[in-house]
Amino acid sequence: MKTFNLGPTDLEVPAVVTGVMRIQDKTDDEVRSLFHASREAGIDFFDHADIYGDAPFHGCERRFAEALGLTTSEREEIVLQTKAGIVKDGPYFDFSYHHLVCQVEGSLRALDTDYIDVLLLHRPDALVEPEEVARAFDKLSSTGKVLHFGVSNHTPGQIELLKRYVDQPIVANQLQLSITHAPIIAQGVAANMAGLDQSASRDLGMLDYCRLNDITVQAWSPFQAGFFTGVFLGNPDYPELNAVIDRLAAKYDVRPEGIATAWITRHPANMQVVLGTTTPDRVTWAAAGADVVLTRPEWYELYRAAGYLVP
Repeated sequence: MKTFNLGPTDLEVPAVVTGVMRIQDKTDDEVRSLFHASREAGIDFFDHADIYGDAPFHGCERRFAEALGLTTSEREEIVLQTKAGIVKDGPYFDFSYHHLVCQVEGSLRALDTDYIDVLLLHRPDALVEPEEVARAFDKLSSTGKVLHFGVSNHTPGQIELLKRYVDQPIVANQLQLSITHAPIIAQGVAANMAGLDQSASRDLGMLDYCRLNDITVQAWSPFQAGFFTGVFLGNPDYPELNAVIDRLAAKYDVRPEGIATAWITRHPANMQVVLGTTTPDRVTWAAAGADVVLTRPEWYELYRAAGYLVP
């Protein structure tokens, strides 16, 4: 499994992450199978959020801990990332000091751990008061309850606002990215082309900003065709793309999930691919793609087959 450091830290992380947002109703054996398949594939990084699950908060975090019952040494072998800031019963966002600190305390109890390796602010809060975030980060850092901090779906300006007040480095930004949902890449390829939708900037240069500032991009929904519109793999709406994927999968002796992963991990930004599947085999198939190094012509062929223009 390809690895690299998370942002500017010394924390070595895998190129593929297992997301556990759908394990609430899984049995102990099913959760364990997912965990062990991940470990066998070289994945020691697990992505949580306080809102994942059926409960108002911490449902999947609690299910993860209950099913696995990790020892102290086993806990130290993995990276636990969680997110806070969404109040789903609202729905609204809350980056206040009180909410962030309370949610982390709840995550620690649910996960049965003394510390969170990485905490992300879960989507931007329009009412953010960065001084409040700074107080929360200081409290959580000084007490050793959170080791590293990041964000999700944040623009360069939103991160700069936080950095003006927050002392801890922002180490990650979790963004939606797949072959067919790649505006963070595609806009730059066709910049300054009037009248072309692809050339419109929707994120103000987020990918380049993250690279310039040593912020690791974590790609969520790596198999989604669009914004929760279903997967593109095997989808008859994407015949040209799937034909290319199938041909490359045969060439590299991986499954189509592996090629979808490889398209993201081939990018020199060292991005992490966050999986959402609860099927152990699909974790194995996707993880294998991190070791596939697509050629430039192959990478661009997939890009064009997904409908993007190369001027």
